[in-house]
Amino acid sequence: MRFLGTLLTGLAATASIAQAARVVYDWEVTYTTANPDGLFERQVVGVNGAWPPPAIHVSLNDTLVINVKNSLDIPTALHSHGMFQNNTVWMDGPVGVTQCSIPAGHSLTYEFNITQTGSFWIHSHYMGQYADGLRAPLILHNPEEPYKYDEDLVVPVSDWYHDNSANNLAIFMNVNNPTGAEPVPESGLIMDTINPNITFVPGKTYRLRLINMSAFSTFFISIDGHDLDIIEVDGIYTERKTVDSIYLTAAQRISVLVTAKNSTELNYLFHADMDIDMFDILPEDLVTNITANIMYDASHSNFAESQDLGMGSEFDDIDLPPLYPASAVEPDQQVNLTFNFDVTTDGINRGMFNELPYLTPKVPTLNTVLSMGELATDLTVYGPQSQAIILDHLNMVEIVLNNLDAGNHPFHLHGHVFQVVARGDGVFMGDRSTVEWNNENPTTRDTVLVPAESFTIIRFRADNPGVWIFHCHIEWHLETGLAVTFIEAPTVMQERMTLPEAFHEVCTAGGNPSTGNAAGKEGLDLKGAPGGITLIPDAFTAKGKGAMAACIISALIGMGAIVLYASIDPEKKAKDMIAAQK
Repeated sequence: MRFLGTLLTGLAATASIAQAARVVYDWEVTYTTANPDGLFERQVVGVNGAWPPPAIHVSLNDTLVINVKNSLDIPTALHSHGMFQNNTVWMDGPVGVTQCSIPAGHSLTYEFNITQTGSFWIHSHYMGQYADGLRAPLILHNPEEPYKYDEDLVVPVSDWYHDNSANNLAIFMNVNNPTGAEPVPESGLIMDTINPNITFVPGKTYRLRLINMSAFSTFFISIDGHDLDIIEVDGIYTERKTVDSIYLTAAQRISVLVTAKNSTELNYLFHADMDIDMFDILPEDLVTNITANIMYDASHSNFAESQDLGMGSEFDDIDLPPLYPASAVEPDQQVNLTFNFDVTTDGINRGMFNELPYLTPKVPTLNTVLSMGELATDLTVYGPQSQAIILDHLNMVEIVLNNLDAGNHPFHLHGHVFQVVARGDGVFMGDRSTVEWNNENPTTRDTVLVPAESFTIIRFRADNPGVWIFHCHIEWHLETGLAVTFIEAPTVMQERMTLPEAFHEVCTAGGNPSTGNAAGKEGLDLKGAPGGITLIPDAFTAKGKGAMAACIISALIGMGAIVLYASIDPEKKAKDMIAAQK
C-alpha cells in the first residue's frame, strides 16, 4: 500500500472539480514598527510597510506566486511550512539547503502548485528572522470539505520578543551562556495582539484554525464552557475527536470545530497558556496566561467563570487517526537520531544529532546534488557537518528520535508528512518487542513533539525526490545546529530536475558559489567547507597529551627532590641549619 495514496484519496477525488487559479502576492519585505503587546514599540520585519504580514489564502489546484523583493539591509528567504513541493524543491526556502539567501536589494519569485489542503503558515527561514515578525498563516482551502461548518476563523498564537533576533542569538550562542538558556519571550500573542475579540453567533459552528507561529513557546489552548472537536492536524484531516483542551508546539497546527451556545447571556474566555516549564528563568512581569474574548454579546461584560486548564491539560496528540486510513508499513531503512545539548569546541552550548551539530555549507545542498554528477551519491561532497543522509527512492524510512535532553522538542520534516508509530520513555535500544506500536492508522503530521528523556519513532515514504531538512522548530535550537539533511533519491533528482536560473543568480548576487561541493569546489576537495565545531572529546587531544606529559615530568622531578632531601642524614641537616643561621 502506498502511504500517501490512501491518505489523500479524498483530495484526489475533488481535484478535477476544483477551479484552478493563479494567485499572485507581491511581498516587499520591509522594516516597520509595531507594539502588539502594548508594552514596547520595536522595529519588526513586515510586508509592504505593514505588520503583521497578510494571511495567504489559496485553494486546491491553484498556483501560488509570491514575488519577494528584499528591502531589508540583511538577507531573507521564505519557507511555506508543510508544503510537499513535489518537483519544485528549490521553492522550499531554507537557506543553505535548497537556496542561497535573497541578498538585500534583490528579488526572488516563489511559485508552486497547491496540491494539499489545510492549515499551514509561511515564515522566514533565514537565521532567527521570523521571530522578528516575518511569518503569516497560509490557508489552503478545499472546495469539497469533508466537515461542515458555518464560519472559518484563523487563530494564530505566538510568542513575542522585544529585542531583535540577531541580539537574542548573540546572547544565546555565547561562551558566557554555557548552560544554553534560551531567550525568554516578553509576551504571548493571540491573532498578533493581546486580548482580541472573537464574535460567536448563537447556534453556529466555527472552524478555528489554530496555528502556533512561535519561535520557542508551546501553548495550551481551551475555551471556557466549550468543547473542541479536532478535525485536522498539520494539514491532515482526522477522525473527529472531542477534547476540552489541546497543546500546540512551535509550528504545529490543529483545526477544531466549536459549536456556539444558544444563549447570549454570557461571554467566554479563549485561553492560550504558555508552557512555562520551557523557560530557564520566569520573569516576574511575564504574563503567561493569554486570553481572547469569545463575544456573544458585546453590549455587556458578563463572562462565564474561568475554567482555564492551562498546563493541567491531559491532551495527548499521539492518538489522532487520519480520516482517510493508512496503516503503517514495515521500514526499508532506519535512521537513528539521538540528540542532546552540550558545549562544543567553539565554547558554545549547541544542539546536535549523534554528537555533531549541523553547519550550513557554502553551497546549498540541493545545488550540490544537481551539479556534482555521479559524486552526488558520495556523502563526502556535502561537507563534514551538513549532517547529510541519503535516502533511497521509495523506501519506507523509519526515524528513531532519542531525546537525551530534559526538555520537550518539536521536530519538523520538510517535504513530507510522517506517521507517528511509537513513543516511550528512555532510550530506544533496538528491542522492538518492548515497544507499543501504533500501526493501525497512526497519527500523521509534519511536526511532532518529542517529550523530555524519551523516544519517538516516525515513518514516511521517500516518494518525493529532493533535499529536505529535518530540524527542531525551536528557532534558537535550529540555529545552534539541531538539524540533519535528507538527500532523497539524488540520482532521480538529477534525471528529473534542472535548477531554475533565478536560483543560481540569487547565489551570485550574494557573492556565493552556486555549484560544486559544500566548499564551492569541484570533486572531493572539501578544504574550506564549514566544519571543525564538534563535541569536546572525552579523551586527550595531542596538545592535551603533551601538556599532561609535561605536568607528569614536573611532578616526578618535584617528588624526586622531596625524596632526596628527606633521605639526607638528620644530624647533618641540623648542623647545616646551625651553620646557615651563623
